[in-house]
Amino acid sequence: MNSTVGKQVGKQTEKSASFWVSKTAVIREITAEVSGVATYQLALTDAAAAQSYRFEPGQFNMLYLPGAGESAISMSGDPAACETLGHTIRLAGNVTRGIAALKTGDTLGLRGPFGTSWPREACRGKDVILVAGGVGLPPLRPLIYQLLAQRQEYGSLHLLYGARTPEMRVYTREYDRWRAGGLEIRETVDRSSPGWRGNVGVVPQLLERLTGFDPAQTILLICGPDLMMRFTARAALQRGMTGEQIWVSTERNMQCAVGLCGHCQLGPEFICKDGPVFRYDQISPYLKVEGL
Repeated sequence: MNSTVGKQVGKQTEKSASFWVSKTAVIREITAEVSGVATYQLALTDAAAAQSYRFEPGQFNMLYLPGAGESAISMSGDPAACETLGHTIRLAGNVTRGIAALKTGDTLGLRGPFGTSWPREACRGKDVILVAGGVGLPPLRPLIYQLLAQRQEYGSLHLLYGARTPEMRVYTREYDRWRAGGLEIRETVDRSSPGWRGNVGVVPQLLERLTGFDPAQTILLICGPDLMMRFTARAALQRGMTGEQIWVSTERNMQCAVGLCGHCQLGPEFICKDGPVFRYDQISPYLKVEGL
């Protein structure tokens, strides 16, 4: 159902005797992205753990702050450079507010990686369209690094990205490098501001207007609000793609990371261990049910 690599890594983590135990990580660097969003570069203090740590794009860690609790945060760094582990965090609750108060040199707990990954093997030899809304771009960023590092193994690469305003776009400092590597980027915003000359509108419109791609030869990867993902997938289906060619990442109230507490259950699936990356034809029936 999901990425084989993601399942294998997840199983290895769950079999570990210490998957419940947080490892200590120190904050090496903090980069402010946009208002309320920052990227934290974390380094595991245990040398053996740091050396063996590996993750696949789309997976997440549980970050623990004493007195506040744990929060599931997707990896946003380069999988080929695990000396520090990048996490792009938006202020959204007690844990993230507590992390926002930390400084370089402070420590927190980390356990993971958990979950399934983007289907990179299914993308080989295909055209790939990545669609992100707001802070849906961080979980796709590690995959962008991998796709560009092995650019010759893929067809055309597109990133369709939407934000509320031009000022809320993340990672803009990297766009020129991504474009130079072979990634075509198209952007849209919900509300314009002085100086913005780009598109204004919702993200699915970018896919509706995209020209020059073969639906039968394309893999579509989507991350963002559920409504955006549903309408983007619907636009893809209307253009001739199938649900088997579409993958989404959904994050819902993950608290234990191994499917035991039940808080993240969506229909028969547990987002933390069966996801967060799902093939659209298998998760879409549950995304359409309000309150599920």
